[in-house]
Amino acid sequence: MSGSLSEDLLSQRSQAIDVSGIRRVFQLGAQLKDPINLSIGQPDFPVPAPLKQAAIDAIAEDCNGYTLTAGDGPLLAATRSHLAGDLGWTFDGGTDLLITSGTSGALQLVYMSVMNEDSEAIVPDPYFVIYPNLAPMFGGRTVLCDTGDDLRMTAERVERVMTDKTRLVLVNTPANPTGVVLNQRELDDLYDLCTARGVLLVCDEIYDLFTFDDALEGGRFPSPARRGSDMLLIRGLGKNYGCTGWRLGYAAGPDWLIQSMAKLQQYTYVCAPSMAQRACVGAFDIDMSSTVKRFQKRRDMVMDALSDVTEVAPCGGAFYAWAKVPGHLGLSGTAFATKAVDHNVLVIPGGVFSERDTHFRISFACDEDRLRAGLDVLRTLLRG
Repeated sequence: MSGSLSEDLLSQRSQAIDVSGIRRVFQLGAQLKDPINLSIGQPDFPVPAPLKQAAIDAIAEDCNGYTLTAGDGPLLAATRSHLAGDLGWTFDGGTDLLITSGTSGALQLVYMSVMNEDSEAIVPDPYFVIYPNLAPMFGGRTVLCDTGDDLRMTAERVERVMTDKTRLVLVNTPANPTGVVLNQRELDDLYDLCTARGVLLVCDEIYDLFTFDDALEGGRFPSPARRGSDMLLIRGLGKNYGCTGWRLGYAAGPDWLIQSMAKLQQYTYVCAPSMAQRACVGAFDIDMSSTVKRFQKRRDMVMDALSDVTEVAPCGGAFYAWAKVPGHLGLSGTAFATKAVDHNVLVIPGGVFSERDTHFRISFACDEDRLRAGLDVLRTLLRG
């Protein structure tokens, strides 16, 4: 019997999706000796000791098998209690909760649940790299919403690109890659627009805990979920507590949608990692404020170092700064990032996150001394 397998077997859907541009930067970095890495969006702080010990205890106590698809009972209860205190949501009818394999798992499940072959999903530009690829992965089409020079995904801008095929609007705040935090009025307007048009609003709030003082309103993080629960709220534990590899997130929203997502999780992820679920039951009781303040000081370092040599988006949260390549340099974001590599500094070009390759993303999830050294290089390059 003869024959051979070839890449002709790959689906058109698979071939239409390119490798993440972030991974390409990592590959470039692998060729450097001890680069200053301002590219990766991974927390540089350790998992809090109580969560580490809880994970060890969970494994030792044989919490290593499957949980229920919706999630482990103690974590579901703790998350419901947290959302009730934070948002005033109740889970006694009409609203439900699902523990997911990271926020990316939640995003895939909601797209699987609502997208048809001719459906459209609106996402912001700039965007996190997974966003444009989600709809095509499940047969739909992505429509980009230009967030303008101020990088704000407003209801007015979203409404311009809505059609009768729009099923879903995805907003991210604090935003990756820009660090922009939408205010409560803007988020309320998005909520009202989507509910009026019968479109599902999905809010990815993976960086909710990392919202800086100047972006809080009344001491609270702005969220469309404060307007109502007729939407899908997605949050995660990995970024907030430094346990990204544990792959743990959650989604809350209308019970009909959560039940559909749980059904699809049963046939895909099965359940989120069991020992991680048990370990994070006490996560909401851990005070991360000192860590958040440290990141806010790093944000200030970036703004102080670069604001007089280029435009930097007002960063109200997350780990990122979005800096423009000055026109006098005559460089695209990709060309500038390549030049930075030549000086042993890794940043991500804006073309990875946007149709316009005019900026670059800095991650300040790194040691202050390394950040300062990297900013000195970038400042020099931006000055030309």
